[in-house]
Amino acid sequence: MTPRPNILFMHSHNTGRMVQPFGHAVSTPNLQRLARQGVLFRQAFAAAPTCSPSRASFLTGMYPHCCGMLGLAHRGFAMDDDAPHLARTLAAAGYLTALAGVEHTAPDVRQVGYSRLLSTMDTNYPELPQNDPVAAVVDFLAGKHARPFFVSLGLNETHRPFPPADPARFADEDERYCLPPPPFPDAPELRRDLADFKASARAMDAAYGTVLDALDRLGLADTTVVFCFSDHGLQFPRHMSNLTDAGLGVYLVVRGPGGFAGGRVVDAPVSLIDLAPTVYDLAGAAVPAGVQGTSLRPLLDGRVDGLHETLFGESNYHAAYEPMRSARTRRYKYIRRFDDHRDRAVLPNIDDTPSKQFFLRHGLGERKVPREALYDLVFDPCELNNLAADPEFAEPLADMRGRLAAWMEATADPLLAGGPVLPREPAVANDADGDSPNGPVLPVGVRPRS
Repeated sequence: MTPRPNILFMHSHNTGRMVQPFGHAVSTPNLQRLARQGVLFRQAFAAAPTCSPSRASFLTGMYPHCCGMLGLAHRGFAMDDDAPHLARTLAAAGYLTALAGVEHTAPDVRQVGYSRLLSTMDTNYPELPQNDPVAAVVDFLAGKHARPFFVSLGLNETHRPFPPADPARFADEDERYCLPPPPFPDAPELRRDLADFKASARAMDAAYGTVLDALDRLGLADTTVVFCFSDHGLQFPRHMSNLTDAGLGVYLVVRGPGGFAGGRVVDAPVSLIDLAPTVYDLAGAAVPAGVQGTSLRPLLDGRVDGLHETLFGESNYHAAYEPMRSARTRRYKYIRRFDDHRDRAVLPNIDDTPSKQFFLRHGLGERKVPREALYDLVFDPCELNNLAADPEFAEPLADMRGRLAAWMEATADPLLAGGPVLPREPAVANDADGDSPNGPVLPVGVRPRS
């Protein structure tokens, strides 16, 4: 009987696909090494473009509104039930489960269910370990393990504030020669912001390298499946908190037993909700009720050439309430906003950054946002030309509307009931009419328990 593999999640904060293996001039040699050894998924997407909802989704295999994670954990939002979390389900299947670094799926990380907390970033509870998460993982790997393990290593990089670029040591961090991420214009302020992002990505990649080296040194590389990915898009305007590919697109590299080898590239669209069912597949564990993703493994052995005809995304709360849903096929993206009274950007949902200040000076606060949008991803991959009002695209518009409506019905989306989507527990959010996530917060109403 083949031993069950160890599982290691290594995930970064707000990185999107802005890394070397995706062709960007952002030096991440350790991630490149992992891609050459494993499998790179070119078209991977988060289920949500904000932190806690995306993290809850990839740790449960469920969409945010299905697991109840509607907003940010440090603002009081939480899942309806921690039972579907990988930390609990794998522990029940005989795995030792451990956390190091960012979790962000509950106001108190202790409620999630990890067997061991190696390191946390939960400063609200100083009694919890606050040591370096990377060093904590290396120490854990060096120990003796009587059973297979699942470790989640959540890096704070590339969350802001970024460390300053160091062009004297790293030539690619010279702002004079940086290119801002699409769809940004080429402006000095944006080049400078991207240079600092590169410094943060360098720190992220060094952390990955430390853990990968430890796996090699300790003889664990051949028995450990490494999933390496970002939670959602960049912490820049027009990226994070948006349902465009810039907000939902992420890097995903998987290496280890079970077919994840050979430097292969997969172009089929996949979702981060596919990670949990892949883990269950590898571990030989039963898939819990409610899991909505699909194992990635059939893509590797030729059983299928795709897992999903349509990928879906959602946003409810980041700093403020901004209900949106999206449907994506290989050809089209459809985005629908459900706060029909609003036709301007929700500025609190754009984090305060130098790039935001640049766009505010150029009228960001006055720019209209469409109630619904349709984009042709072949001719408009940056999703800039909204075709929803073009009669030539009436047929694909109707098709994409139908796909989204059917998904919302099938998943009992609370938006279908009308009115605001509410959490089960007390939480806070910014006024959508504000201009910063650092402004005053207000209590969010609580939905009645069924």
